[in-house]
Amino acid sequence: NDDGITAPGIKSLVEAIKPLGEIVVVAPDKPQSGMGMAITVSSTLRANKVVFEDNIVGYSCSGTPVDCIKLAIDVLLPKKPDLIVSGINHGSNASVNVIYSGTMSAALEGALENIPSIGFSLMDFSIEADFSASKHFAHIIAKKVLEEGLPPNICLNVNIPKLKQDEIAGIKICRQANGNWEEEFEERLDPFNRKYYWMTGTFKNYDTGEDADINALEKGYVSVVPIQYDLTAHASINTLKSWNL
Repeated sequence: NDDGITAPGIKSLVEAIKPLGEIVVVAPDKPQSGMGMAITVSSTLRANKVVFEDNIVGYSCSGTPVDCIKLAIDVLLPKKPDLIVSGINHGSNASVNVIYSGTMSAALEGALENIPSIGFSLMDFSIEADFSASKHFAHIIAKKVLEEGLPPNICLNVNIPKLKQDEIAGIKICRQANGNWEEEFEERLDPFNRKYYWMTGTFKNYDTGEDADINALEKGYVSVVPIQYDLTAHASINTLKSWNL
């Protein structure tokens, strides 16, 4: 995850998938939100063994979420895992949020290794968020992925609305909504009278499609979006070829 190994969301995810097999937890030792696909290249990387609940083996990693996946696959585990799950993130990773998310980048790193991977997010930033519905749907989706597998190099971006389990309309397969953040930078002064900036912003959804994740979430559905790391704009290739460069 990108909220750290002590976050309530990762404990809830462990509880959700515990019946499905042997679990090893590898997560950042501190919050790493907004790190995206960042990796540690200019400082040391440490992983300290910890005991999670129910004697589940865990490792607290000094690096980013992607570091955690790389270290787990290459060093900490005796073989590649059958499944990677990341989260449960505090806050939405729908629409454009997916490209900034450390939680989703961990799942994308799993897809790079061709390991079935899922990132889970609950649309509630509160440290006291209720993860009971998220655990229910995380179990269902993780079990299905273990049974069915995923297409090569694809991971799932799963977002869960801030609703009670019996209020959720169901699970909907979606595409990423066309949205963006309109950022503002608030200028402030520190105690030494030096300027610093605090980024704020408002999310704008430009997408009215029924099959977009934001709209599904607004209607009370759990959204499931298949994600790939290939960023090629395939539809534009022929246009660029016409330039005769």
